[in-house]
Amino acid sequence: MITLKEATTVKEIRDFVKFPFSLYKNNNYWVPPIINDEISGFDKDKNPVFKHADAQFFLAYRNNKIVGRVAAIINWTEINEQQIKKMRFGWFDMIDDIEVTKALIDKVIQIGKQNDLKFVEGPVGFSNLDKVGVLIEGFDHLGTMITWYNHPYYKEHLEKLGFVKAKEWLENYMLFENLNPDNFTRLSKLIARRYDLRAINFTKTEQIMPYVDKMFDLFNASYAKLASFVPISDEQKKYFKEKYIKLINPEYIVYIADKEDNLVAFAVTMPSFSSALQKANGRLFPFGFYHLLKAKKHSKEVIFYLIGVHPKYQNKGVTAMIFDEYYKTYSKRGVTKLIRTPELEENVAIRQLWKDMQPVTHKRRRTYRLDIQ
Repeated sequence: MITLKEATTVKEIRDFVKFPFSLYKNNNYWVPPIINDEISGFDKDKNPVFKHADAQFFLAYRNNKIVGRVAAIINWTEINEQQIKKMRFGWFDMIDDIEVTKALIDKVIQIGKQNDLKFVEGPVGFSNLDKVGVLIEGFDHLGTMITWYNHPYYKEHLEKLGFVKAKEWLENYMLFENLNPDNFTRLSKLIARRYDLRAINFTKTEQIMPYVDKMFDLFNASYAKLASFVPISDEQKKYFKEKYIKLINPEYIVYIADKEDNLVAFAVTMPSFSSALQKANGRLFPFGFYHLLKAKKHSKEVIFYLIGVHPKYQNKGVTAMIFDEYYKTYSKRGVTKLIRTPELEENVAIRQLWKDMQPVTHKRRRTYRLDIQ
């Protein structure tokens, strides 16, 4: 018999976070989170997303043993401002037993119906900067710190329960040795002159901070036309600034500004922490910090985390300036591989950015949808 219990106490939330550590034990491709960091993200007094969203965290038990988990999420900005009556679910993991999956999903559906929502979609997080999607291809590739990993049966379970594809994301990598600087170096200079633009580079984290709010404003403007996009609030900007910017090498952030010092484009990349996080195994102490700091300084793989271009400058070649700056930086650091975070299959414009870099699609992931009203 399967029973569900809402995780509300500190211990229960910790159990919720730690369940995947047993589910993926000895899996070479799963990348664990930092346990305390994950717990902090679920703290409604610390994470500002809860000013605009509600979440309940459920654990599934059989014979007093945890066999699954799910977060049931309502993003009120999405519902009230965008009129998208979506019941979200995320942090979705379970053993290979469809009855466990059904029990978890039924709870999500129940909450959706209680709030008069029209459909369920997931796995997704609280906002657009959270992890997204069930992995459907690429199970033999190492994950990243900003994606979920899952067993192949997740897809099968959801489809057996009547879910259909909602959206699909592609993940690509590019080998640095295949990049041809001629594709962007000359164009970079031309674009800079034509539109009177300049690149802003950094050597210290404190130099970045005055621009971060502007960067998130530009991020909101860049992706506003996507149907699934929920804008980042001012509180979330502050939260992400404090939580993530210090993890990133200053030279891995590039801004492009016009003559009035307005940001027109940006890109945020970071060293790959995947192997370091596997070694840390969820803990910063006693050696987790060491592994992460070592990766920050010496990782030869880079994750393209965020990229945005103001609508006024889209399709005008501005990204050539970004790639030109990164090519110089990565050459000095001996970077060998560039990895793209998930990008929507329907977002043709973003895929066009990489077409000359010989991208290899090595993973696909989906969110699944089920109508409930």
